[in-house]
Amino acid sequence: MKPEGRYFGWRVVWAAFTIAIFAWGIGFYGPGIFLQALHDRHGWSVSVISAAITTHFLLGALLVARFPAVEARLGITRVVLLGAVLTAMGMLGWSSATQPWHLFAAAIFSGGGWALTSGASINAMLTPWFDGRRPAAIALAFNGASMGGVIFAPLWALLITQWGFPLAGAGIALTTLVVMAALALLVLRHTPRSLGQTPDPPAPRIATAPLAPSLPPGRGIWRDAAFVRLCAGFSLGAAALVGMLAHLFSLLAPTLGAFGAGLGLSLITICAVIGRTLLGWALPAGADRRRAGAWNFAIQALGTLILLVALGVSAPLLLAGCVVVGLTVGNMLSLPPMIAQAEFTRADVGRVVALVTAVNQAVYALTPGGFGLLRDLTGSGAAVLIAAALLQVASALILFRR
Repeated sequence: MKPEGRYFGWRVVWAAFTIAIFAWGIGFYGPGIFLQALHDRHGWSVSVISAAITTHFLLGALLVARFPAVEARLGITRVVLLGAVLTAMGMLGWSSATQPWHLFAAAIFSGGGWALTSGASINAMLTPWFDGRRPAAIALAFNGASMGGVIFAPLWALLITQWGFPLAGAGIALTTLVVMAALALLVLRHTPRSLGQTPDPPAPRIATAPLAPSLPPGRGIWRDAAFVRLCAGFSLGAAALVGMLAHLFSLLAPTLGAFGAGLGLSLITICAVIGRTLLGWALPAGADRRRAGAWNFAIQALGTLILLVALGVSAPLLLAGCVVVGLTVGNMLSLPPMIAQAEFTRADVGRVVALVTAVNQAVYALTPGGFGLLRDLTGSGAAVLIAAALLQVASALILFRR
C-alpha cells in the first residue's frame, strides 16, 4: 500500500464527510426546523406536518432496504448524483409548499435523496478502501453528519428569518446539487484498483457471541438472534432520537428563542462529533461494541430526562441536556457498522449494515408523526420527551441482553 499521506482512501473519507454534512443537514436535522417554519407560515397543525416528515423517512427506509442492489447496478458515483438531484427537488418542494398535500409530494423526493446519500451510502463509499482502520474512517466520515447539524441548524433559522423559506430552500438546494455532484465526479468515481492501491490490512473478527460463518441468505437472516437484537436495539433508539429531534427545535424555542433553539441543536451535534471521535479512537480492539451501544442509549435517556425537567423552566439546564444527549448521538451512526464488522463475516457486513439502516429508518419514520399526534392530543411537549426516554431505556436493555 502507498504511504498513508498519499492514500486516496482518506480523500474519499473527506468527500463522504462533506456529503454527510448536506445529507444530514437537510434530510435529518432539517425536518424539525421545517415543522416550525411551516407551522408559523401557514398555521398548519403540528400533526399534519409531522405526518409528512414521517412520510419522508418512511419512503427513505423503503429505498435504503434496496440500497445494495441499487448501488450494485448504478455504482456509488451515480447513486450520489441521483441522491443529489432528488434532495434538491425535495428541498424545493418543502420550501415552496402552499398546500399540506404538497409536503407529501415533496417527501417522495426528499426521502429518496436521504436514502441515497445517508448511512448506507456513506458506508458503501468507505468499504472498498478500509478494513482494519474502518472504525476510524467511519468515525471521521460520520462526523459530517454531526457537522450537518452544527452548520445547518442555525443556518436554516437565519436564512428562513432573513430570506423566507422559499428563497432559503432554493439557495440550499442549488448549493447541495453543485457540491455533491462535484464530489461524486471528482472523488467517488475512483477505486483502489483504478489507482493501483490496496485497501488497508483486514481487521480481526471479534465475535461477542457464537455466530455461524455466514448469515443465511434472503429472509433467513431474520432467524439470526444477534442480527435481530442489533436491529431491535438500534431501531428503537433511532425512533426515540428522530422523533425527539423532529420536535426539539419547537420545544426549545419558547425558552431559547428561534436562533437559540438552532444553536441548541448545533450544541447537540458539536457534542456528537466529540462523542463519536472519542469512541472511534479510544474503543479497544477487543472491546464489546454491542455493550458500548447499550451504555450509549442509557446515557442518552439520562440526557432526555434532563431536558424534560428543564423544559420551559431553565435555559442552562436545557443546554446541559443537549450536551448529554449530543455526546451519544454520533455513536448511533457509527456503532452499527462497527458492530457488524466485529460480529459478522466480511461478505455479510454490507448486507447487515443496509438492513439495519433500513429497519432503523422504517421504525423511526413513525415517530415524528406519532410524537406529533401525541403532542396534539396531550397539548404538551413533555409527552414527546417521556416517550423518547422510554424507548431509549428499552434500547439499552435489548443491547445489554445476551
